Amino acid sequence: MLKVAIIGSGGISVAHIEAFLKFPDRCQIVAIADIYSDKAEARSNEFQLSAKVVKDYKELLNDDIDLVSVCTPPYTHAPIAIDFLRAGKNVLVEKPMASSLKECDEMNTAARESGKILSVVAQNRFRTPMMNLKSVLDTGLMGKIVHAQVDSFWWRGHSYYDLWWRGTWEKEGGGCTLNHAVHHIDAFLWMMGRPTEVHAVMSNTSHDNAEVEDLSIAILRFPNGSLAQITSSVVHHGEEQQLIFQGTDARVSVPWKIKASKSKPNGFPEPHPELEQKLESYYDSLPELTHEGHEGQIDNVLRAIETGESVLIDGESGRATMELIMAIYKSASTGQPVQLPLASEDEFYTKEGTQAQATHFYEKKTSVENFQDTRINTGGQYK
Repeated sequence: MLKVAIIGSGGISVAHIEAFLKFPDRCQIVAIADIYSDKAEARSNEFQLSAKVVKDYKELLNDDIDLVSVCTPPYTHAPIAIDFLRAGKNVLVEKPMASSLKECDEMNTAARESGKILSVVAQNRFRTPMMNLKSVLDTGLMGKIVHAQVDSFWWRGHSYYDLWWRGTWEKEGGGCTLNHAVHHIDAFLWMMGRPTEVHAVMSNTSHDNAEVEDLSIAILRFPNGSLAQITSSVVHHGEEQQLIFQGTDARVSVPWKIKASKSKPNGFPEPHPELEQKLESYYDSLPELTHEGHEGQIDNVLRAIETGESVLIDGESGRATMELIMAIYKSASTGQPVQLPLASEDEFYTKEGTQAQATHFYEKKTSVENFQDTRINTGGQYK
């Protein structure tokens, strides 16, 4: 029976707690920490947990705990994760992994030195449509991928950025690109691989109570000449979200849609039903996931601890996502294309450098400690 601690009892902690409770024969939540101890106590009572409640997570470092879920604001992820890794605990940390590449590297170093698991939450990989799309792309049936389109469309009201840690480069680490599109950027990199060049623009169109962007658009170039575009937004009504991959022979996407073309003698397109049927049959043959979302990722981490196998999403994967996001911020702030990888000497490698160099759209003027409704939306089902 693995013993679990939850650090941070805000909205996202609900997804973690509910997921852990799906595996009562494998794990038990034994502790919850939050700087607002009354929130931690309320969360423990809500789920009828027999959990130790503390205000300072450091009180748990020497306790008998196997796995820690870090559900706190982004600027606290690195110190908390590093402290627990060095204390010999496995760590699952919410997205974004940290608020700088430097912190990501420090977290990965702590994981290597401790020999413990560091996994970064990217629960959308654990959706049947996402997993199956990845499998389809891996077959190579579509031919070379020449273009990809990522639409990370969300909508948040003006008051969203009133929460005390949101909307600042210091504490949130960025806006929608870092804290919403991170889901789709992770999945995109998993499927497509890393680009070598980024061109980006960003704006704050609707939230004058935040320093950070609420809309960004990035164009990516890959070594083989392929291009991709990523739109990150919290101003899109309807919150339609999709990833589209255009191959030389076919187009597929999540939500699932397929179209294949072949050339007429004059170069104009005509349908390619045989390839469409081949791709459709393969997609339909793939299994449904037993556990999805946070539940799926927590099952993956528990199994890694139990068996010694690797997690699907480790700290290096989390760092790759962070690097692309930092490149988007650098290009959008400087108006210049950015080459990848980013070096440790880069001004956007550290939290302090990013805070100094990134575009500040507005000054945060409103700050509230908590919202009454603490349950949050973690994304669609992509069906």
